[in-house]
Formats: sequence, structure tokens, C-alpha cells
Amino acid sequence: MSRAPKVWAGLATLLTAACTIAPAPEGGLSTADADALPPPGYGTLRQEEISMTLRSQDLEIMVTPLAESIIVVTAPDTYDRLSGIAESHRASAPPDGTLFLVSFYTQQPEVRFVPEEVQILSRGLRLRPLSVSPITPTWGQRRVQQRRTEMAVYAFSSEADLESDLALAYGLEQAGTWPAILARVQAERARARARAGIGTERRR
Repeated sequence: MSRAPKVWAGLATLLTAACTIAPAPEGGLSTADADALPPPGYGTLRQEEISMTLRSQDLEIMVTPLAESIIVVTAPDTYDRLSGIAESHRASAPPDGTLFLVSFYTQQPEVRFVPEEVQILSRGLRLRPLSVSPITPTWGQRRVQQRRTEMAVYAFSSEADLESDLALAYGLEQAGTWPAILARVQAERARARARAGIGTERRR
């Protein structure tokens, strides 16, 4: 789904107010894979470029993985916001949970949403959220006001494999945009490693 960045205008401000900046530990990768990640601060991607999006009638839904392996390729200010949110919600999430930031937006006067209807499809499994931790204070009303954003941190089972095919589901709607996002993330990892000078020593 294509969408102009202005649809999510103000999201960064809300995220900044909601989080404490701290690095998020790596959870889903092996030690060898984690060692292959670039250090923070060398990525350039925007949050929208690492997020799955879906439109369901008047709702626009954006789901952003908060795993270090994904957010490390974002621009420094975006990384600080997302890693801070992940760190501040990790203690209250299930120990083996994979965290995602979920945002609901609408341009209509008022639209109801069902938090539990956000699900992840991975390796043939439909994963329901293990926990939902609200960020915006009006999340519990289950309604999005016009041009406002409601946000929460979801924990899904570690069976949500971020290095494989994923799809976002809300009710009967599905969006399978993850393969293109993962390819973008993997390419940016290589570029960020080059910017950090990792792997260049052998060629000197």
C-alpha cells in the first residue's frame, strides 16, 4: 500500500514522548548473525521503510518490528526512538516475545479498532498477540479520532521469523509486503557496515 509520509505526521513526536532512549538487545538472531550487524548510527532508513502497512476500510495500520536486527538500519534519530520504546516495554513483555510497534490512524471523524485483530502470519502460522502494552493514553477507548494515531507495543511469539516471509493481518485483510522490506533491510545492513568500515580492513 502506498501512502504519503504526511499521513503519519506527528508520529515521531509521539514516539519521542513515549520512550526512554536505550539500546535494545538482540533477541532473534544467532551470535554469528548478530556479529554481522552494523553498529547503530550508520543506517539511513525511515520508520515507514521497515514497517508493514495495511488499510482496512477507514483504518490505516502500520506495524514496525522493534528487533535490533531490523531497527539498526534506521537513521540515528529513528533508531533512538524505536530502541527506546523496545527497551522500556521489554520487561513487561513475555520473555521470549518478539516486539512490534503497532499504530492505527484514520482520516475519518472517529473509527473503532479491535487490538486483538492485529496478527502476524509466519511460516504458515497465524500468530495472535501474547501481550499488548498501550503507549497512547486513549488506547483503551478502542477508537481513533480524526487525524490522530493510537499506538501500542505488541509481543508476538518468537515464531515470528523476521528473516523469513511474514504477512500482516487485520481481520480478513492481509498485506504481504515483508519480503520487499526485508530485502531493503538486508541491503541497508551491507551499506551501513561499509559506512562503519566493517569488512574493509581485509582490502587494505
